[in-house]
Amino acid sequence: MTLRRVLIANRGEIAVRIIRACHEEGIEAVAVYSEADATSPHVLNADLAIEIGPAPAAESYLNVPRLLDAAKESGADSVHPGYGFLSERAHFAEAVEGAGLVFIGPPPAAMRVMGVKTEARRRMAAAGVPVMIGTAAPVTSAEEARQSAKDIGYPVLLKAAAGGGGKGMRRVNEPGALASALEQASSEALKAFGDGAVYIEKFLEGPRHVEIQVLADAQGRTMHLGERDCSIQRRHQKLIEESPSVAVTAELRRAMGETAVQAAKAVGYRGAGTVEFLLDGSGRYYFLEMNTRIQVEHPVTEMVYGVDLVREQLRVAAGEAISPPNRPLAPRGHAIECRITSEDPFNGFLPATGRIGHLHVPGGPGVRWDGGIAPGNDVTLYYDPLLGKLIVWGETRARAIARMRRALDELVILGVPTSQAFHLGVMNDPEFAVGTQDIGFLERRPDLLAPVSDDAELEAVAIAAALAEDAVHGAADPGRADAAPSRGDGTWTRAARIDGLR
Repeated sequence: MTLRRVLIANRGEIAVRIIRACHEEGIEAVAVYSEADATSPHVLNADLAIEIGPAPAAESYLNVPRLLDAAKESGADSVHPGYGFLSERAHFAEAVEGAGLVFIGPPPAAMRVMGVKTEARRRMAAAGVPVMIGTAAPVTSAEEARQSAKDIGYPVLLKAAAGGGGKGMRRVNEPGALASALEQASSEALKAFGDGAVYIEKFLEGPRHVEIQVLADAQGRTMHLGERDCSIQRRHQKLIEESPSVAVTAELRRAMGETAVQAAKAVGYRGAGTVEFLLDGSGRYYFLEMNTRIQVEHPVTEMVYGVDLVREQLRVAAGEAISPPNRPLAPRGHAIECRITSEDPFNGFLPATGRIGHLHVPGGPGVRWDGGIAPGNDVTLYYDPLLGKLIVWGETRARAIARMRRALDELVILGVPTSQAFHLGVMNDPEFAVGTQDIGFLERRPDLLAPVSDDAELEAVAIAAALAEDAVHGAADPGRADAAPSRGDGTWTRAARIDGLR
């Protein structure tokens, strides 16, 4: 089978990423867009673009009939869902296939199994994959929850059965807090996923979040491409990812990789997917979930393993074999990704809106920017606040950190506050430098979320105002070295953030 025209049922940076992969393979790319995204980069980079509705996602990017109409209208023969939105909805994959199109993703049956966390846990346990102790099904009452938590032992974690990303999740340390936490978790899960079912599992103290990238084709070959460490997170939302993990030895990588392959085979997986684990300090690991799609953090794997994961998705969907050699691959060097979002990290990561006034993307050896914004684009609250991903590669982890520090210092986004200054703070942090972080890192380090001093903010406001004036009148290009203020103290980064708050 030959894919000729792919409709991308997504937006932002992942849509741009998929368009690039399609073009490199000689495949035409069709973008879809809401009224709010008419001038976004993914629309301008595609071969054809079709408007699918108003700004709210429910009326556009989540509107299955409209997406299928767009595919038919454009003459597309396949659909790539990207990540988020409908990417892990089995009913969407079935609708795509029912319309005679190729779904560039796993079989709907595998998505359905892994999409319900309790069923995924059951299937993984049956396949011999280590699973954290917990309830086999969602709890149906507060009394059942109390008994289950008592049997498991406090602290426990309440988790939404139908979703992830930290929504519908609550830690409970003692019996008196269980009832209210259960009510909150269930309510949040219902709003986020349309399903309020919650199950309970043992809370693991101080683990790392380590995930394994897998690839599988229709010829029966399934392989892994090592691990990503995603332990820098806030409220279970990933902020920084890296590969390989300093906590994973070659022997542990082999064991975790084989377990991930075992998990994928147990559900008949095909395509690119990620098996996520919690790793404790003694080297024991436990199945967390499987993401049946391309991951936000896939570039770090691409940079250390030299494999284009989106290209592999296209190959598998076309019925071809995966292209990496049929032998275990070893990571080369170290890669780090920082998620640059339109949020103020010094105000509880409050999402922000605005218009991108100026964008200067860093370059140089080992630097990659996967972005979905351009000057003049409006940033709204309708969608995820991710603006782009800054990824670097270095021969060693220390070199990668130094390169990321330099790249963050060069990045300029004016018009909205961003998470840029937070990432720079982490790159300068001694604990992060030695690699001892776990998922509780930011809870222990509130100083990394503290605002800059008043004097520094006043200085930054002045700089930002000057930059904005230059941008309007063309007096200077803020991207030029001779026009930029000193970056040694992070002033440039603060200027970009403060400008968005003015």
